[in-house]
Order: sequence, then C-alpha cells, then structure tokens
Amino acid sequence: MTIRLHCFGESGNSYKAALTYRLTGLDWEPVFVDFFNGAARSPEFRALNPMGEVPVAEEGGRVLTQSGVMQIEAAERTGRLIWRDEAERAEVLRWLFWDNHKMSSQAGITRFLMNFVPEEKRPAEVIGFMQGRLRAALGTLEGALSGRDWLVGDGPTIADIACCGYLYYPEPYGFDRAEWPAIDAWLDRIAAQPGWAHPYDLMPGNPADRA
Repeated sequence: MTIRLHCFGESGNSYKAALTYRLTGLDWEPVFVDFFNGAARSPEFRALNPMGEVPVAEEGGRVLTQSGVMQIEAAERTGRLIWRDEAERAEVLRWLFWDNHKMSSQAGITRFLMNFVPEEKRPAEVIGFMQGRLRAALGTLEGALSGRDWLVGDGPTIADIACCGYLYYPEPYGFDRAEWPAIDAWLDRIAAQPGWAHPYDLMPGNPADRA
C-alpha cells in the first residue's frame, strides 16, 4: 500500500521522512501541503494532525506524525538504514533526538527567519542568537564526523538522514559547507547513495513557486 506523505519542499523535517522512504525503497507519494497559505492550520489538516505540523504519513487508515517516528518505522520495516545491534540502535536514537533538539530546531528556525519572514520583520538579534546556536550544533556534528564516514557504524543509517535534513537547502542561514570539511564530505557521501534526491526535486513546493 502506498504511503501518502503530507509534506512540502521547503520543510527539512518533511525531507527527512521523504528521503528515508526513498532510500529504503518503500512505496510512497508526496501530498503537497500549502504551508505558506495556512494549509497546516486548516480544520481539515488539524483533524489529520492536531499538532498542525508536517510531515504526516497516511497508510491504510493509519496516521503517523513526527519524522523520527517515520524514519524508525521505515528502517525496521525494510532492514535498510538500520542499526546492526542494540548498542548501535541506542546510538542512532541518540542522534535522532540530538538532531531534533540541537540541529534541526536551530537550522529550521534560523532559515525561516532569514528567508521566509518579510525582510522588514526579520528580528536581527534573534537571528544572531540562533546562528550562534546553529554554529555550536555544526561544531558538534563536524567533530563527530572527523575521521569517520558515518555517524553510527560502517554505513549510512537514519541518524545520518535525520541530521542532514536541513543541510542541502540553498537559502542563506549561516551554514557554509566550505567551513565544515567533514560535514561537506559526509553530505557528498549521502548524496552518492542510490536514489538520493535534493528536497526541491523530491517534494512539491519551493521558493521559486512563490516568487
């Protein structure tokens, strides 16, 4: 049965789920959520997900929310992008939770404020603060990848797909790949995986559509 992934291209959290589905070989299709015109706040969407967030995955009458849940289930269902033992499982989960709290939260908010809020309403002090927190998270990731190819074990796992969720986007938000050589090489390794696609190619919706 085809998974219907409610998503939009600008959403890094949607990208984590979409790319995981793509790389694990699950049958899925994107369902565009017109986030910037309020679709995620509509009564119809709130009936699907009271949290008012994307991504949302529907399959056979069952609904999943939160990208990490979708990633874990996809890995367990397919045996791909998965840990090899309980120790690696704990490490994968540690990176998923870290990403949610330390990486994606900083990158997502900073990118939104710098690119999707009207220029005259962009809070310079908040953006500066968030960029500092983002650099701290990038430093943690750079250190973890220095001298190794993947975050956990000897191959890519959902930990890598979670932590890269915002790092392929072209909009300026304080991340320059050239400053972070270990992250840069890691992003190239992920992009070399069969089936990889850029978020704007994998899901409908990108800034050019609204230009």
